[in-house]
Amino acid sequence: MSAPLAARLAALLDAGRPVAVLRVAVAEGSTPREAGATMLVSTDGAFGTIGGGQLEFHAIDRARAMLADGRAAETLSLALGPALGQCCGGRVTVEIARADRAALAALAEREARARDARPHALVFGAGHTGRALSCALAPLPLAVTLVDDREGVLDGLPAEVAMARLDDPGLALAAAPAGAAFVALTHSHALDYRLVDMALRRGDAAYVGMIGSATKRARFAASFRASGGTEAALARLTCPIGGADVRDKRPEVIAALAAAEIVRATAAR
Repeated sequence: MSAPLAARLAALLDAGRPVAVLRVAVAEGSTPREAGATMLVSTDGAFGTIGGGQLEFHAIDRARAMLADGRAAETLSLALGPALGQCCGGRVTVEIARADRAALAALAEREARARDARPHALVFGAGHTGRALSCALAPLPLAVTLVDDREGVLDGLPAEVAMARLDDPGLALAAAPAGAAFVALTHSHALDYRLVDMALRRGDAAYVGMIGSATKRARFAASFRASGGTEAALARLTCPIGGADVRDKRPEVIAALAAAEIVRATAAR
C-alpha cells in the first residue's frame, strides 16, 4: 500500500513547517486519479500524488502560493485539456487547505478506513514464487498474508506482509473474510489441491489461483469433479497463475503477472 501520509504530516506539523493538504474532491470523466486522492505540499517538498503531470504541477504551485500569502484554503476546478497541457479530457476539483491538527486527525481517519477496507490476499507457500508474489503485492492496496506450515521460512519480507506459520494452513483460508484472494504455491501438490478445493467451495473468493501446469490443473479438476465439485466453481480457478502466454518462469515474472490478476479480481469486487 502507498506510504501513509498522516505520519509525514505529523512530522511536518511537529517541526513547525507550513504544509497544505491537496485532495481531489470531484473527478469527472477521464482523470488521472480518482476522487479522494490526496497529497501533501510544503514549501520545499511534495508527498503522495493527485495524478502527476501538469495538473499536479499547477496544483503544487497554487498550494505554495497559498502558503506564502497566508490564506487558509483554495479550490481549483480544472479542465484536463490543452489549456492545462493535459489530454485526459475530464475535469477535477482539487481542494487545497492549510494543514493543522484537525486536518491531521481527518487524514489519519481516512487512511485507517482505507486500510480496514482493503481486500485480503492470502499466499500459501513461502518458496521462491510465494515470496516474490508477497513482495509484489506488498505495496498494493491489499492486506497480504504469507502462510506456510514449515519452520524458519517466514522472514526477510516487507513489513506490509503479515506472516503466519500454521501446522494446517487451511485454518487461515477458513478464517479469511469474503472477497479474499487465495493463491496456492506450496511445497506439496496435495496441499495445493486441498487449499484450492476449500477456496472454490467457499464460493465467495474474489480470486483462486494455483501455480502449476495445464496437467496439474487437469488432475485437480478430475479430483474436484469426482468429489462433487461443480463446473461453475471450477471455472473460477486460475491455473497456471499469471497466464500461459508468457513463457518466462522466473519467480519475479510470475509474481508480477499474478499480482495484476489479483488486483483486477479484487478491484472488480
